[in-house]
Formats: sequence, C-alpha cells, structure tokens
Amino acid sequence: MIAKGKCNLITDVSGLRIGNAEDRDIRTGVTVLIADEPAAAAVDVRGGAPGTRDTVALDPVSLVDGVDALVLSGGSAFGLDAAAGVQAYLKALGRGFEIAPGLPRVPIVSGAILFDLANGGNKEWGEEPPYRLLGRRAAEEAGLDFALGNTGAGLGAVAGVYKGGLGSASAMMEGFTLGALVAVNAVGSPVMPGSDAFWAWPFERDGEFGGRRPDTAVRADSVLPPDMKRQVQPGANTTIAIVATDAALTRIELKRLAIMAADGFARALRPVHTPFDGDLVYALSTARRPLTGSRPHAVMALGALAADTLSRAIARGVYEAASLGSFRSYCDMFSV
Repeated sequence: MIAKGKCNLITDVSGLRIGNAEDRDIRTGVTVLIADEPAAAAVDVRGGAPGTRDTVALDPVSLVDGVDALVLSGGSAFGLDAAAGVQAYLKALGRGFEIAPGLPRVPIVSGAILFDLANGGNKEWGEEPPYRLLGRRAAEEAGLDFALGNTGAGLGAVAGVYKGGLGSASAMMEGFTLGALVAVNAVGSPVMPGSDAFWAWPFERDGEFGGRRPDTAVRADSVLPPDMKRQVQPGANTTIAIVATDAALTRIELKRLAIMAADGFARALRPVHTPFDGDLVYALSTARRPLTGSRPHAVMALGALAADTLSRAIARGVYEAASLGSFRSYCDMFSV
C-alpha cells in the first residue's frame, strides 16, 4: 500500500528541514535542505549543462561519508556561492567533518544551480552577488513546513513556456518514507500537447496538481512540443532535484536510487535530459529505518517509488507557481 506522507513534502522524511530565501527584485532564490545529522548521499547527473559544487565528494569511493546540507540555487554559476553561506552558518553551529582534533570542523555542503538570469529581474547587483547571503538566510529559515511554487530556487524558474517553480511530494511504502524536492526550470514542457493535463497525471494523488486528465489518448504530432522553451540556449535551463528516504541505504545503493529517480524527469517533462539542461538528482538517506530482507529488491522498490514521487513533485512545482512578469503560470493559462 502506497500513500502520501502527512504533509506531502520532503520533510515527511524524519530528520530533514528545508529553508528558502528569495530576492524578488532580482527574481532569484535559494533552497536549502539541512539534515539534522550528517546523511549519506549520492548524485546522478543526466543533463548536458550541469553546474555543481562538491558533487565529486559524493562519489561512494570518497572519504567523506555524509553531507550536512544540500543546496539548490538560482543564479547560474553565481549561485554556487549560496553553498558558502550555508557552510558558514553550519560552521557557527559546530557542524561538520572533523579533520583532526583542534582543527575547525568542515561542514559538507554540496550544491547545484539553475539558470534564471534571463527572467527579467534586475541583475545589476554590483560587485557582490547575493547568493552567499541568500544561502545563509535560507539556512536560518529551515523548518518542516515550506511553500511551493515561486519560492526559493523556484522563484525565477521557467518550465517550457510556463512559469516554473519549487515542487515537493512524499510517499510512504511498507513503513518507509520517501520524499522529493525539485526546482523546475526545464527546456521541455510539463503539459501534454493539446491538453491541460500534466505528463505526470497518472501518478497524481488526491488532486495535488489539479486533477486534470486528457480527454482522449494524446498523440504528439512532432518530436518537440510547441510549448517547450522557444529560445533554447546551452546553460540556460536545468531541473535540479533531491530525493530522500529514511531507509538505511549505503552510498552505492543511494547512487542507484538517484539513477532510478531520474526517470521521474522523463515521466513529467518532454523533452528531457537535453544538451541544454543540467538535470541532476541528489539522493539522501537519514538512515532512521533499517532494511530487512533482500536489499536489492528493497532498493528496486524504493527507486521505482522515487521516480513516481519526483514526477509528482515536478508537476506540483509548476502547478503551484504564480505568473511573474511575462511568464504566465499554468493556472493562468488554463484558467484553473
């Protein structure tokens, strides 16, 4: 039996908090996931134009076996500074990897960015980009409840021709909880052609993104849909996501979870993993619940659930977004 978590947010996974901060003049923002304790993590990169910080440290062969935080940020390469703000905040709390007695602890913070520099906001911020400060503010605001849509890294996001946003969803299965968090800024469209139904509609639970269904079987008349982004440029997009579970997975198992979860992109967006996107999925475990029985079978089931949950989170991010400037929301376009 599969059901939504209590809040239908990634924070239904015990031991996680989410913080968001925005600059609405610039039209950008930062989303931070903070683990109460260092958590095992892995990453899978599918897009052709990723922008990341400290992703190599998540390789299962690396020395550091847990992260303190993960960061999703707008701002393209400028947004990589957001992780430094989160790291400074966590260091002040005494968090981090102990290199040796007497030396400062080093918080392990990995991050990924999306491109939101062409959304009409005021990008003349002077000599100091705002992202380090936004990262710290987001960390300070981290809690169990958070808004979706035009918040955090989703503020400046655009998905196809629709206003993109921050999305989240959760699911429970056989005592385990799994959650997804995503900032949707894709080249591809989240909506089925000639329809107001999301590609992710078969996975929707309890009308969480409007309950719209295609009237008949939808046939694509072209390989590329008309409501994808009209001016596609390398590095100008990217959907970045986190899936998390309380199942006690190893880092190698988390790598497989991230790989399987990436199929959620393909279930919710068309086209996907293009040369112009930097699509990326982090997978994280708080290890609150031990696995029993066959580990490969458990990982297989959790990976399948992660893909479905991520597809729901993508649709929710677009559904919850509000029109911003010249970018119209799904709800405004379809008078929802």
